[in-house]
Formats: sequence, structure tokens, C-alpha cells
Amino acid sequence: MLEKGKLQDAVGPRVSATIIFLDGEAFLAEAIESVVAQTYSNWELFLVDDGSGPAATAIAKEYAARYPGRIIYLEHPNHANRGRSAARNLGIRHARGELLAFLDADDVWLSSKLADHVALLDANPEVGMVCGTTIYWRSWSNGPDDVVPTGHRQDVVIYPPDAALESFPLGTAPPASMSDIVLRTELVRRLGGLEDRFTGHYESRVFLSKIFLSTPVYFCSTASNKYRQHPASCVQTAIREGKDLQNRLGFLEWLEQYLKTIDNVDPRVAASLHRNLRPYRSPRIHYLLSVPAKVRNKFRRLIARAGRLLARAGRWILMRAL
Repeated sequence: MLEKGKLQDAVGPRVSATIIFLDGEAFLAEAIESVVAQTYSNWELFLVDDGSGPAATAIAKEYAARYPGRIIYLEHPNHANRGRSAARNLGIRHARGELLAFLDADDVWLSSKLADHVALLDANPEVGMVCGTTIYWRSWSNGPDDVVPTGHRQDVVIYPPDAALESFPLGTAPPASMSDIVLRTELVRRLGGLEDRFTGHYESRVFLSKIFLSTPVYFCSTASNKYRQHPASCVQTAIREGKDLQNRLGFLEWLEQYLKTIDNVDPRVAASLHRNLRPYRSPRIHYLLSVPAKVRNKFRRLIARAGRLLARAGRWILMRAL
């Protein structure tokens, strides 16, 4: 356990973690405690208040007072609400560690998360980011949990741009969670951090695309965080308000402009972006091009159903014969 108010390393922390919060007082203390409980002790934690009400602000300030110099409370000027990207960037600007980690205020880390991910980064110096497997956490409210491996391949180094191509939203592999990544600080600062204009849903997708296009990454098969599933989450709110498709288009249009700033863009990335933009910009062409795939998938389902019926009939005939 931590000794309150005492830094573990005289030369400063190695990992700078950031929890951003906008209210969320029901879960905030649990998130903070999951950082305090880490088996890896050489960290500092920034609690970035994005314009919360008094209840959540009081919780954060109480932890900062309990662990002075170890847990630090930050806010925007005039206690403003500037959105998720700007809040994370505030933590990045204050970071002293050579590694960065993030945790959303409604999620928690497993106790070995930092120890495991720091060890992986040390063992793979060419890797700029490590991410673990996520537990989609419903048991906190008596629901079933799901363990979801991140990315298309685990426990190997993934070189750019494969993670960008295979992971949602360009691909179909489960995307990385901001609550489950550890990155090299120099890399994040060199890439300019997060994009402030993305204030909510998809801010992480934009940031991770910059990472995936610029550095090797490593998706670990070991679970390291619990991603709380509840209707008030950022993702569920966007879906409920019908903003998911609009937000995805905003991401794709940003990526289109961002690729223009990069030298030697892999042609596979440009082709994938074109395919993903087609439903928005050329819906009729997209529909026509998708018909053969839809017919093929329907035919495969019919064949599979016919196979099941034949197998059932065969078993019935065999039973009658016996």
C-alpha cells in the first residue's frame, strides 16, 4: 500500500496517469482506488475536473489532499467544461513520467495493470503503446461480464498501419479502450496529443488512429481493466441520441485531412478510408457494390441451414432404422 503523501521515487514518477471526470461522483472514488491499489508504485495521478458539480469536485480534492504531490487535482480556467480531449491534454501537459496512462472515471484497473504493461514496454523498446484485454463489466449491477481481447492479434508486435486498418472504426476488430492503454510520453507529445475539437464520443478513435499510424503497438491477451457498462456512458449516450453515424463521419473526415499531413501514406489506409466514406458520399454506389456480398452471405446462410436440416434428417432415418 502507498504511504500517504510520499512519492515513491526521488527523481519523479515513471508513469503519469490521468483520470478525467465530468461529475460521475457515483464511480469516481472506485476508479481512484484502483490506481492506489496498483502493485506497481512508481506513478503520479492527475484528476482532471472538466467542469463538474460540487460532489465530484469534492471527492477529487479530498484524494489530492490525502496524497499531496502524488495525486494532483487539475481544472480548466474558470472551472470550464472543455470536453474529453482537452481534459486529457491538460493531464499530458503536467505529466512528469516517461509513460502515460489513462483511466475513465467510471472504469477500474486490475491491480497488476501497470506492472504488466510497463514490463511489456521495457521488453519491447520499439513499441509505443501497450493495451490489454478488456472486461466489459456488467457484474457491478448483477449482469454478465464479457472478456473481449483488443485488436485483431494479441501478444505480438503490430507494425503500422495494421492496427489502424483492422481495428474499429476502419476495421472490425474490437477497439482499444482509453482506460487500458499505456504509451510513451515523448510519442504522444510529438504527435500533438489529442484533438481538442473532439469533445466526446470518438475522441479516443481519433487519438488512437494517430498512434496506430505512427508506431508499433502491442495488444496483450491478459485482462487489465473493467469497462463499466451503463446507460449514462459516453458511447451509450451517443447511440441513444442518434449521433453515432454522425460522429463516425466526423472521424472519417478528420482522418481524410490528417492523412494529407503524413508522408508516404500506406495505400491500404487510403483505400480503407475511401470504402468507409462511400456510404456517406456515394450511397447508391455503395448499395450496388454491397449487393453481391449480401447475396453471397444469404446464400451461405441457406447452405448452412440446409446442412443442418440434412444432418437432422439423417439422424432421424438412422434412429428409425435401429
